[in-house]
Amino acid sequence: QHYYITNNLSSRMNLFRLCGDLSHLVAIIILLLKIWKTRSCAGISGKSQALFAMVFCTRYLDLFFSFISLYNTSMKIIYIACSVGTCYLIFMKFKPTYDSNHDTFRVEFLLGPCVILALVLNHSFTVTEILWTYSIYLEAGAILPQLFMMSKTGEAETITSHYLFMLGMYRGLYILNWIYRYHTESFFDPIAVVAGVVQTVLYIDFFYLYVTKVLKGKSLVLPC
Repeated sequence: QHYYITNNLSSRMNLFRLCGDLSHLVAIIILLLKIWKTRSCAGISGKSQALFAMVFCTRYLDLFFSFISLYNTSMKIIYIACSVGTCYLIFMKFKPTYDSNHDTFRVEFLLGPCVILALVLNHSFTVTEILWTYSIYLEAGAILPQLFMMSKTGEAETITSHYLFMLGMYRGLYILNWIYRYHTESFFDPIAVVAGVVQTVLYIDFFYLYVTKVLKGKSLVLPC
């Protein structure tokens, strides 16, 4: 039995995890509604969304051979469907509005190291386990193209800022979830925790700008 399946089976729902999942879901819904209502994906990094789709597709392969709970299965299907749907809207339906000139982050510098890390640092050397571990490492940096795009344009739409804030909330709440699980279940997964902390750190500057600008009704302009 693979480590990630054991991890899921041993994981009990708690308030931090539930709020983290809901924050993640709200972030995805905000993004989809933004694109659909404006009929535009301006300001959205297609590369980040493609990376997130890759994260979910490689992480949730256990959908084909393991049932944990209706909640667990439903959330996995929703994440995969929404991420693939977002990519469809960006790269196909509303492609003329996609700002590829500013979405120039070199994803190969992220994909390569994640592959190497997954092959070297994992819980067991099996295909599904390596893909699960790869998704953990990849998610930690998947937001980088979006942040890089924002740094090039120098600003972000308010709705895009809400999306990023909810994503950051999701990661922050999952850190609290891991702390809670360590104290109540003696469970500790160094790969997921370290990658999650790295991902959360990437949002710190954005959080500060969000609180000091967006919540006060000002536009979010990044410092040069």
